[in-house]
Amino acid sequence: MKGTPIIQGSGYVAKIETHSFVDGEGVRCSLYVSGCPFRCPGCYNVAAQHFRYGEPFTDTIVDEVIAACEPSYISGLSILGGEPFCNLAVIEPLIRAFRHHFGHAKDIWVWTGYQLEYLWRQDDERKALLQDIDVLVDGMFVQHLYRPNLAYRGSLNQRVIHIPTFGETLSIGDAIYVE
Repeated sequence: MKGTPIIQGSGYVAKIETHSFVDGEGVRCSLYVSGCPFRCPGCYNVAAQHFRYGEPFTDTIVDEVIAACEPSYISGLSILGGEPFCNLAVIEPLIRAFRHHFGHAKDIWVWTGYQLEYLWRQDDERKALLQDIDVLVDGMFVQHLYRPNLAYRGSLNQRVIHIPTFGETLSIGDAIYVE
């Protein structure tokens, strides 16, 4: 992973699931970005590895996601991929619009193949986005570490991190985990 650069995606969305029961706690709206440099063997979303898979991200998609998150039974937004942190042109306006509309009444979960410590040291833009989400599931999927019953992650190396706790009280390397 140390050799996997953060590259700029093409601004595509692979799919939107308006009622997901597996991408975080509660019923969620999940947006899958397109493009991933990791190409993990055993990836469950191979199609989304391609940077131009799906459709271009637009303001209409932002409106669709916000509308899908409106019902009181929707707990929040989940952003997966592909690789979200290679797709700032998608996730940044989406996260900003979500926070503007819902504040912190609903939460944001993001999955990434990068580790939190690596992302935290990249640039101010990524660091600001990290501070605006609630839960980060980090780490590449590693097939030989796969376990079928792990909550919210596919392999043992992946971490489920509560970002507000991390940001308020701890330094890098001392992450607080949800599990």
